[in-house]
Amino acid sequence: MDYGSYENLLIERRANGVLLITMNRPEAYNAADERMHGQLARIWTDIGRDDETRVAVITGAGKAFSAGGDLAMVQRMAGDFERTTHMLQEMSDLVYNMTDCPKPIVSAINGVAVGAGLVVGVMADISICATEARLGDGHVRLGAAAGDHAAIIWPLLCGMAKARYYLLTGEMLDGAEAERIGLVSKAVPGPEVLPEALRVADVLATGAQQAIRLTKRALNGWLRVAGPIFDSSAAYEMLTFMGPDLVEGAAALREKRPPRFGGTGGESGAGGTGGAG
Repeated sequence: MDYGSYENLLIERRANGVLLITMNRPEAYNAADERMHGQLARIWTDIGRDDETRVAVITGAGKAFSAGGDLAMVQRMAGDFERTTHMLQEMSDLVYNMTDCPKPIVSAINGVAVGAGLVVGVMADISICATEARLGDGHVRLGAAAGDHAAIIWPLLCGMAKARYYLLTGEMLDGAEAERIGLVSKAVPGPEVLPEALRVADVLATGAQQAIRLTKRALNGWLRVAGPIFDSSAAYEMLTFMGPDLVEGAAALREKRPPRFGGTGGESGAGGTGGAG
């Protein structure tokens, strides 16, 4: 398998059929622009066909795992039907390709993981997280519905009460708390994250491959059952990209100020522009 087209992802073959993938935009805290997001969506199908790979490990270059979707990409998508339609397909591919990849995936969450980065982190079959890492799905703070993975897996990992709390408020949590509520598999001190992820990968890579892969397939049946819920949430997210709150949320983030959302649910002030545009 030739991974030469994945210029935003560093690929390293290690012993026992372990493939180490490093998201490589450290100057942007590994935020995903259009090119990188597309690569993250499709690499899992290549890994599934790669006879040399038994286990994939994914981490981030530098201090961050991934700061989510690149803000400039978000602003280009706002109000753009063609871009949002493309992203709807791509975000679905990312979730379903990770779910359907026959090889186990281990994430080494070495630092901040939000948005699209958190998708890769918690959709992995096993997630090893730095205790001090900051995790969160801040879609609602941006003015977007939480759609790119949250509805399909957060309730399964940490229960509906915690899923509702963090997804409706957009609050961040650290790796230690993420482990406590079950959002990640294991939390360890930062310097130990990648070594521990590689250790786990070696255990998987030297185990009975058919047994491990079929166990993954069976467990991920829970995600397939939740597929229609995810499909709806992804469409809802892209719907909010066509509205004024997303424009205001992105502008506020860029300008480092609190957003001034106008509201669209029929309450007082409905139909406002949110002060942006």
